[in-house]
Amino acid sequence: MQTFIISKLLLLFSFLMGLFLNAQITISGKVNYKTKGVKDISVTLKDTYDGSTTDANGNYSFQTSEKGNHILVFSNTKFVEIEKPVILANESIVVNSDLKEQISEIDAVVITAGSIEASDRKRATALLTPIDIYTTAGANGQVTAALETLPGVQKIGETEGLFVRGGTGTETKFFMDGNLVNNFFGNSVPGIKSMDRLNTSLFKGNVFSSGGYSAVYGQALSSVLALESIDFPERNSIDLGISPIFVNAGFQNVNSEKTRSFGISGSYSNIALMTKLIKFNNDFTKAPESFGTNFNFRIKNKGGGILKYYGSFDTNKIGLQAESLEPNIDFDNTRLKGQNTFHNLSFKQKFGEYLLNLGGSYTYNSNLIDLSNTYQNVEINPNKIDVKGNYFNAKAMLERKINKISALRGGIEFNQTRETTDVSLAPNPYQFNDGITSVFAETDLGFSNNFSAKLGLRSEYSSAIEKWNLAPRFAMAYRIAKGWTSSLAYGIFYQNPENRYFGATSLNYQKAEHYILQLQKSSEGRSFRLEAFYKNYNDLIKTKVLGYRPVAINNNGDGYAKGLEVFWRDKKSIKDIDYWVSYSFLDSKRNFENYDQSLFPSFAAKHTLSIVAKKFVTAWKTGFNVSYTYTSGRPYYNFQTDSNGDYHLNNYGTLKDYNALNFSLNYLPFLGKKDAKAFTVLVLGINNVLGQKNIYGYQFSNDGLRNRPVLPSTNTFIFIGAFINFGIDRTEDAINNNL
Repeated sequence: MQTFIISKLLLLFSFLMGLFLNAQITISGKVNYKTKGVKDISVTLKDTYDGSTTDANGNYSFQTSEKGNHILVFSNTKFVEIEKPVILANESIVVNSDLKEQISEIDAVVITAGSIEASDRKRATALLTPIDIYTTAGANGQVTAALETLPGVQKIGETEGLFVRGGTGTETKFFMDGNLVNNFFGNSVPGIKSMDRLNTSLFKGNVFSSGGYSAVYGQALSSVLALESIDFPERNSIDLGISPIFVNAGFQNVNSEKTRSFGISGSYSNIALMTKLIKFNNDFTKAPESFGTNFNFRIKNKGGGILKYYGSFDTNKIGLQAESLEPNIDFDNTRLKGQNTFHNLSFKQKFGEYLLNLGGSYTYNSNLIDLSNTYQNVEINPNKIDVKGNYFNAKAMLERKINKISALRGGIEFNQTRETTDVSLAPNPYQFNDGITSVFAETDLGFSNNFSAKLGLRSEYSSAIEKWNLAPRFAMAYRIAKGWTSSLAYGIFYQNPENRYFGATSLNYQKAEHYILQLQKSSEGRSFRLEAFYKNYNDLIKTKVLGYRPVAINNNGDGYAKGLEVFWRDKKSIKDIDYWVSYSFLDSKRNFENYDQSLFPSFAAKHTLSIVAKKFVTAWKTGFNVSYTYTSGRPYYNFQTDSNGDYHLNNYGTLKDYNALNFSLNYLPFLGKKDAKAFTVLVLGINNVLGQKNIYGYQFSNDGLRNRPVLPSTNTFIFIGAFINFGIDRTEDAINNNL
């Protein structure tokens, strides 16, 4: 009896299962992207547990017992989710789908031709953060010195400026929070390179463009360095720095909500003590001395807008005496007194889909140089060159995002320059006034995660030239394989002749065309970049001597620069070591300024190699940093002027190759100590450890018969210092960033 009941139940169960199975239908199909099947696409009935995943050919199939109106969902993080309505009855159905790529700001390919960005880690070609700069041996904590270890930048020791891809130092312009920074370097005398004025710790990142830069910027034939200041300090802090060369101190105050902050700092430097401890190649009658102070504040409003202000004031003095190359003169004397004040104001605010950027900067600079000679202990031939300048910049830009990776921006910019140069030997002071009005527009076009483009247009009017120019810019990037991208950039760039050359005749804009092709491979901890470029120069100025000073007489100069660059950075292959290698090959010729023929520029080298390596040893609480730079010998030229003030090449030659091995270490005595009240770093730096006898060029007598080398201030320089911060423990940053 019991067996009979069980048999009946099994029969009933089989009957019901049969009804259920007969009620199921099959949903199948194929999922394509650009006519090709795509695997790993999730296909599900919305609000049910029924679904499947596509195979290697894009096919899928699953069964369901659902009936009526439903939504079939096709999803994958790399593609836009697609929903298709379906009606389920008693018959199987086939549903195919074509996918669209999911546009993502993180996944989208970024245009990097000509640029190295360090303000956004996700979109950076090669990161150069403030910690990178401070820990690059030989850079002395300066942005521009650290950039000299990157491709395309020349190692120039006798004068300030960023010399990029065969361009002069004046062809690179500097910006802080979008505003032009005039007189980025300290006042200097010929043969001695001055330092950056702005402290590296002010900035959270930088974008260095060695060519093909955005239409947002102008008046730079070669490159731009755009510095981005920090929004708010981490917390209240006091900083103190002490060394035989300088002492500095400052503080930052920020409220708990990080909506208000202000800070002030001051520094004093004097290398008089070092001249007694280290052999200098210069004979100082007044050891370089400087004083500087700066103030900043930041305010964030309820709408998220941020107002930033930075202001600084500095003075410097220096005196030099050198044996004269002229007959009946024993010594040449040079004395300098410089003053500078700089103010920068910026405001950023979002209004719905729009981002408004407003800003302005003002600079006043005074540079007084006293020149004289000494003969039989009597000072003769006195001459003074007094240059005073007022510089104002204002800029407004409005940006609107079109989608996740596309945007449109446009704006207007105005630059005002007023300079007076008073040479005591000249009959009258030289005055220069110029106002440059610029308008620009640019769009970022993201066609897919693998393809993007940038189109820009900039136009400028200079009151000194009395003409408009029109400069188109174009760039594109394409991902050719996983981790591999290619970029192409083209642009026309204009720049006024230097202010000091105006006065003899009407001048035109100087012009450069950039062509850049880049191949880049990025992966976790590694970055490789190969870039080829060509620059074509037109309308460069030609000069002659009139009234005791060189002036431009026409725009008949021209030239070119072309080359190949390689960059490799690796934080992964060698345990606990971060290193990068850069190599640049440059071929260039110019006929400009005082050149009487086309020549390879005296400020450029055909081959440049830099190697930088960093390692932090936690057990020793010490970071070790080394850098090595090699450049092939640069050419040098001696031009003589005839009775008409025209230049003629008198003699020339090639300098010996430049070599410098630099070393620094950073010791953290309180590393690992709990409740430490101060974060302290002790620093030892040695520039040119091996004492290589490098030469930067030659100075010639008036008749060209005698000369002397232009040398570094010291062959080997040693720095010892202590930096103490009360309030912020940066131990983890120090270790993670190889301080």
